Amino acid sequence: MTTPQEDHEHVLQLAGELRILIGRLRRRLREEAHLGDVSMSQASVLSRLERDGPATASSLARAEGMRPQSMAATVQALTDAQMVTGAPDPLDGRQTILSLTDSCRAWIAASRAAREDWLARTIETRYTPAEVGELDKAVALLQRLAQ
Repeated sequence: MTTPQEDHEHVLQLAGELRILIGRLRRRLREEAHLGDVSMSQASVLSRLERDGPATASSLARAEGMRPQSMAATVQALTDAQMVTGAPDPLDGRQTILSLTDSCRAWIAASRAAREDWLARTIETRYTPAEVGELDKAVALLQRLAQ
């Protein structure tokens, strides 16, 4: 029988191991994404535009916790790479609404498919069917943790 203190220490250890493991998995998935010359901040902006839809540079800067000048440089690089396009805001002509280009959406879909394919192949080759069932249960627990 364990004490509440021992239980708490075990949970703290588990939390640390989980944090490290999630970091490793994220890095490995990033490697499989084949991001090429896209920086992490650029990838983050692209992800936000895909998830949340068109936005202004100032709203992106606030959402990403970046200075407006840094966001301007990020947006310029993405525009130059033809990943993002801008159109005048119909409500405020001084603002530009940024959105993903069709080619960027296709690139994101291909990148996501590559990561998911790697992950599926890795699961299939490293785990038994019973372990896949356990992983399925673990994913449900992790989803609750992320809420």
